[in-house]
Amino acid sequence: MTLTYFGWRSLGPKLYVPALLIAVVTSGGCSSKTAKAPESAAAVEVVDAIRQDVPVYEEWVAQLNGNTNAQITPKVQGYLLRQAYRDGSFVRRGELLFEVDPRPFQAALDQVKAQFAVAQANLAKATTDVQRDRPLAAQNAIPQKQLDTDLANEAAGTATVQAAKAQVEQAELNLQWTNMYSPIDGIAGKADSQVGDLVGMTTKMATVSKVDPIRAYFAISESTYLQRAASITQVVRGQKRERNQVIDVQFIQADGIPYPSKGRITLVNRDVSSQTGTIQIAAEFPNNNAILRPGGFGRVRIQTGLDKNVLVVPQRAVIEVQSMYQVVVVKDDNTVAFRPVKLGQRVGSNYVITEGLQLGEKVVAQGFMKLKDGMPVTPKAYSVAQAQGN
Repeated sequence: MTLTYFGWRSLGPKLYVPALLIAVVTSGGCSSKTAKAPESAAAVEVVDAIRQDVPVYEEWVAQLNGNTNAQITPKVQGYLLRQAYRDGSFVRRGELLFEVDPRPFQAALDQVKAQFAVAQANLAKATTDVQRDRPLAAQNAIPQKQLDTDLANEAAGTATVQAAKAQVEQAELNLQWTNMYSPIDGIAGKADSQVGDLVGMTTKMATVSKVDPIRAYFAISESTYLQRAASITQVVRGQKRERNQVIDVQFIQADGIPYPSKGRITLVNRDVSSQTGTIQIAAEFPNNNAILRPGGFGRVRIQTGLDKNVLVVPQRAVIEVQSMYQVVVVKDDNTVAFRPVKLGQRVGSNYVITEGLQLGEKVVAQGFMKLKDGMPVTPKAYSVAQAQGN
């Protein structure tokens, strides 16, 4: 405490009063700032940046289609009498799909059968005339001209019988064609015609697709094809038999989940498109549960190489901020630093790091959301098994 005295103040002759005594109290403890509490170390899980060999993949957009797609089209014209299958159901080869009213075709068959019978009767008469007149003509009992007429009638009768027989066969076919059967095992799509419609040889009734195996069609550039033309040709010709020489194809479904079964290349189209500069390729995949359907989109992935000794970290250790990527590195003094990195391809649950990280550096894989630059941490090993379970 400090006392300050201002002396006496005169108020007139011989009159003095003591001036105000002001005490100024200062305290050193009140003027100093409160000391900052030390930061507590946050618990984080870390993983070492390691080097390993990773496969190089290329992907192309692909569309699925049936191995065989049969267009069901009538071979005769008539009124649709019945649809024998359920839309979208599995059908077997030879199973009835549609039935056209058979009555007109049955009547036509009966008519040509009658004509066939008349032709056979006329031929029989002509044959009898020839057998009777041949010996008579040899004895000059009848003119030779009559025998010639008999022979001509027999030949004409034979031709008429053959023509009538062909008409019967055609009428029988027309009657059979009133029933339309599936030519393959597969899935029958929704019918495009309804019962009672007049259908004909230009009417597309439905499509039956064989979906096991199913094909994924994709197009690659001409330059990409030329780089691998020899290998692709060997595969298509069946010259690559060893397992390590077979080109496995993976299909990535529209939801991003890989299809469990691998496929193989079965088709390389004959030409390069003059409009797009690409060549069409098809890969077949087993599809006995019909999970993949014609028309579906996805991506095909093929391994095209192997990058050796590249740096990888778990995908969850990489932070994306406005299309920029960074990781949180734990330094030797157990403080953290945010560091920008450049990414390569994604390999399973890992990312390839092409720039910004060194071998053996520890990066935070769990708990980086609560961190800031320079903050102390308590690191422990990152549990990959637990992360996969979660």
